[in-house]
Amino acid sequence: MKSTVEALEGNKVKLSIAVDEAEFETDIDAAFKRIAREVRLPGFRPGKAPRKVLEARIGIEAARGEAFEQALPKYYLEAVEEHDVDVIAQPEWDITSGQEGGDVAFEATVEVRPVVTVGGYDGLRVTIPSPHVDPEEIDARIDRLRESFAELQDVERPAQTGDSVTIDITGSREGEAMDGLTAEDYMYEVGSATIVAELDEQLAGAKVGAVLEFTADHPLPDEDPVDFRVEVKAVKEKVLPEADDAFAAEASEFETIAELRADLEKRFGMVKKMQATMAVQQKTAEALAELVDIEIPEALVNSEMQQRLEDLGMRLQAQGIGIEQYLAQTGQDQEAFVAELRESAAQGVKVDLGLRAVAVAEGLEVDDEDLEAEYAAVAERVGQKTAQVRKQLERNGQVSAVRSDLRTRKALEWLTEHVELVDEGGSTIDRGSLTVDPDPSDDDGPGDDAAATTEDE
Repeated sequence: MKSTVEALEGNKVKLSIAVDEAEFETDIDAAFKRIAREVRLPGFRPGKAPRKVLEARIGIEAARGEAFEQALPKYYLEAVEEHDVDVIAQPEWDITSGQEGGDVAFEATVEVRPVVTVGGYDGLRVTIPSPHVDPEEIDARIDRLRESFAELQDVERPAQTGDSVTIDITGSREGEAMDGLTAEDYMYEVGSATIVAELDEQLAGAKVGAVLEFTADHPLPDEDPVDFRVEVKAVKEKVLPEADDAFAAEASEFETIAELRADLEKRFGMVKKMQATMAVQQKTAEALAELVDIEIPEALVNSEMQQRLEDLGMRLQAQGIGIEQYLAQTGQDQEAFVAELRESAAQGVKVDLGLRAVAVAEGLEVDDEDLEAEYAAVAERVGQKTAQVRKQLERNGQVSAVRSDLRTRKALEWLTEHVELVDEGGSTIDRGSLTVDPDPSDDDGPGDDAAATTEDE
């Protein structure tokens, strides 16, 4: 087989492939053997009829057509590998000679992955959450802990946001009280907005003995408005304990407030460092994608969408639910889900193209040692021997894909090591500040809860 490759417009190439008659004859012979297994001839067991008998009975045209169908994809893949063509779609075939006999020649036109350049990648600047803990953040953690030990005390003043009021509430429509909106001696926190927004507005500034009457929309959608009557029977404010040593001893395993603050700072600091570290890769990838200024091939987007959909399906299957249940649980309709999936897939394709460009520009290569390390890592995950994984990937022709994936990973590592990191205020972040020191103790305590609530504020 001989082949050449020619670049075409529209991000395509044309592979011209020629197979001499003698080589293609082996494909015809193989086609006859397959046909022999399908036909029944008197005096011959299935698959045992000689080629000459079959040729005399059905003619060579059928076998030649079968050979074209089976062998052309094989020759095409050999040419793709020979010329290292990075195809991203199915080819369009055009047999130029050999359909009736003699040498075979055909052309395959196929879309390839675009090669992009990303100017400015070596000067990227990304904003990530600060890994440093401010004293105010520890104060907030302490206050949150104090809230859980707060006491309620009666006050003579009007109610304000954060107070707890005791009310009799009646929600009615046309004079009929409604179940679920009627209660006596109900304790309600002003500002919590757990019933209707108008209730909080009416209670703010109300004194004990006040009777409030107003109309508001029903808490449930598509319901008629509701008439409310609310009587304020008591107003209580939260009284938080002082943030002192006595509080620390009661609320934690520490004897002093200074020890409690130090523990919170340590644990909260670890969380902030991990969040900042995770943000580096994400923000770097997003910044790189903005430098990829080309129209993304639809074939790449569709392929990425399919891969993401399959990954999601596998994760959901492990949880025992399907896509339909997932959409129902997350409140998404199919159209919105597909649109979001397409957008994220297009972003992923841009990141991939950008990383490939960085790998080329920086001369990042993958050697045999890198491949062996990846084989070993895959083997550990799937519970096989490294040699088995290597053999399977080689047999399936996936080694080049593994090598490509490793190159993009190296490119991302290179970028994250070279981008300028700044916090929300524009101050430069030292990479050394992202190092998370292992915590020798893993005891549960107020610090764990405080750190875990970082994203809530």
